[in-house]
Amino acid sequence: MNPSSPVTPSASATSAELFFVPRACAIAREAGAQLREFFAQGVATEYKGDVDVVTVADRTVEKLIRTRLGEAFPHHGIYGEEGTRERLDQEFRWYVDPLDGTTNFAHGVPHFSVSLGLERRAPGLPADHDGTVIAAVIFNPMLDELFAAERGRGATLDGRPIHVSRIPDLAESLVATGFPSRKRHDSPNIHFYQEFTLRSHGVRRAGSAALDLAYVACGRFEAFWEFNLNPWDTAAGFLLVEEAGGRISDFCGRPFLLDSREVLASNGLIHQELVTLFQDMFAGRNLSPIPTPREFAARRAEAHSSQSG
Repeated sequence: MNPSSPVTPSASATSAELFFVPRACAIAREAGAQLREFFAQGVATEYKGDVDVVTVADRTVEKLIRTRLGEAFPHHGIYGEEGTRERLDQEFRWYVDPLDGTTNFAHGVPHFSVSLGLERRAPGLPADHDGTVIAAVIFNPMLDELFAAERGRGATLDGRPIHVSRIPDLAESLVATGFPSRKRHDSPNIHFYQEFTLRSHGVRRAGSAALDLAYVACGRFEAFWEFNLNPWDTAAGFLLVEEAGGRISDFCGRPFLLDSREVLASNGLIHQELVTLFQDMFAGRNLSPIPTPREFAARRAEAHSSQSG
């Protein structure tokens, strides 16, 4: 297949899906190679908000992806983190995060990804209704790991099938979350982090929501939760988790939506336990208070005094 020739889906939705992921994988790999070059050189950063970092790499790589998607799928819409809004009234729409993990990237931390998710929207679907996410690609250029999925055809890592883990209890689970880079004082997540830390095998905060979801899909994490993500953060990971046998919802267990302000993904086996924990936390039940610095200082002084005596 000529890499610059457009891909035309057949009349069959099932067979049409086979066209999307291979080309998207090639685009993600090309974008990831460009990110590696920027990462090796170092890039200047600027801010979209008080602490929301954006680099020339974000914008350059989104431009590359927009060009390649336009060549391969000229009638598809594109919705990108860095401002691309093209042909959004079309049946197919790509959600593009050219660099998920920009803060890591800007600080020289080699953990970030390219994320591409494809939504199919039926003709006449209201603007505030989700279509069906039918294809997903998440590429980690620093580990050269390529996650991909097609609706109804399973999920893969570097071409090999992946599945969520079989751990049945939160206490044995390694879970992940993220914190916002802006409006951090409005986020309650530190309280949830505390409870999950006490009740799980551990909590990781790695800095790329797309990779966190991919890691749930391949069984490295048992669950991931976060507040206030955007469709370009979650569209690809959403499909990966489902196709790998996991479950994704909001914090109450309701179906996940692309514009949801809440995402809770898991291996499915611990999902109800997680939803119950969120219900308890929202209701203020069965919580373990976080010691204040003053309380900790008092305990520290008391322990020091008893050791000295």
